[in-house]
Amino acid sequence: MSWRRRRRPYDHRVPATTLLEVGQDRWDDELRRLGVTDAYLRLGYVRASAELLGATPVLLHLAGPDGDVVFAALVREDPCDVVSPYGYGGPIRIGDDPPTAHFRAEYEAWCEERGVLTSFVVFHPLFANDAYAVDLGFRRTPLAGTVVWRLTQPDLRGRMHRHHRRIVRRAEEAGLVASVEQGPADLSEFVALYEDAMRRLEAGAFYLFPPPYWQALIAGAELVRIDVRDPDGALLASVLGMGSAPWLHYHLGASAERGRGTGASHLALCTLAEWGQAAGHEVLHLGGGVSGRADSLLEFKLRFAPDGMVGAATGRAVHDRPAYARLTGSERIDWEGFFPAYRRTH
Repeated sequence: MSWRRRRRPYDHRVPATTLLEVGQDRWDDELRRLGVTDAYLRLGYVRASAELLGATPVLLHLAGPDGDVVFAALVREDPCDVVSPYGYGGPIRIGDDPPTAHFRAEYEAWCEERGVLTSFVVFHPLFANDAYAVDLGFRRTPLAGTVVWRLTQPDLRGRMHRHHRRIVRRAEEAGLVASVEQGPADLSEFVALYEDAMRRLEAGAFYLFPPPYWQALIAGAELVRIDVRDPDGALLASVLGMGSAPWLHYHLGASAERGRGTGASHLALCTLAEWGQAAGHEVLHLGGGVSGRADSLLEFKLRFAPDGMVGAATGRAVHDRPAYARLTGSERIDWEGFFPAYRRTH
C-alpha cells in the first residue's frame, strides 16, 4: 500500500487519538506554534536530508490536552520504511503531559495503513528523547555519546583541554585568520574542500553528497560558515554550523591537506563556538564519533568541552514482522547490527 493514500488533513483541533500529517505549507508554522525551533525538525533541513535518500519529508503531530508529540521523518519506498533526517531526530514530546501512549498506538496504526515495515531513528541528544524510546514503541540501542559545548559558561577557551587551547593559540600566532559568514549563498568552495577531504579519508560513497543536497541546504537551513585561511589567503579549513538560538549544531567540516597540523580545524570550531555565544546560543552541539562510535573524532570533539559528554542512542522498530522476515530471509531480528537488514548493500 502506498503511504500517500488516505492522508488525513491536518487540523490541530482534532482530539489526541488522531495522528495527523502536517502539510508542508504549515510545517514550520506549526513547529513555531509549539515552541520548537530546532534545525533538525525544520522543513528546510528535512528536505535537504530527503535528497540523500530519495525520500519524502513527513511531519507527524499528535495533539493532547496538556502536551503534544511531533515527529519529523523521512519515508522511503520499495520497501516502505521510516528514518529520521540525517543527523538526529525521533518523536519529540512537548508540554506537561504529552500523549505518549496514544502516540505509540496511533503511530503503529499509521505504519500499518501505509505499509511501513520498519522505523529507524537517531534520537536527538538535546531533547533526550531516547529516555522514553520504549514508551514510544522503539527498541533503544545506545551509542558512544555526543558532545555538547555549553556556551553560557564564560571563558570558552579557558575551559577547553589544554592541548586544544595550545593548538588554537599557535594557529593564531602563525597568522591563520578565521572569518564568519552567516547565511552563505554559495558553498562551492566548501564543497570542493569537503569532497577532497572525504576522498582522502576514503569515506563511503554516501558522504559525497549530490548537488541537490547542497542546494536544499542553502535554501532551507539556517547556516553559518567559518573559514580559516593562511596569510596568503589559502583556505585551510571550513566548518558549517546550523540552527537558531538557543541551539547551534556543528553540521559538517573539512580541512585541506596543507591544513593538517596547523590547528586550522581547531580554530574553526573555536570560532564557531565564540560566534554562537555572541549570537545568543546556549549550546553548540558538536556531535559524536563516526557512526556513533567511541573513536578519535569523538575524543577530538570532547577536548573542546571536557565536561560535555551526553548520552546518545538509536531507536528501532519492526512494524511488519512477516514482511521483514521475507526480505531478510530470517525470522531473527538483529537489533544490534545494521538495521534494517534488508537495506544492507554489501
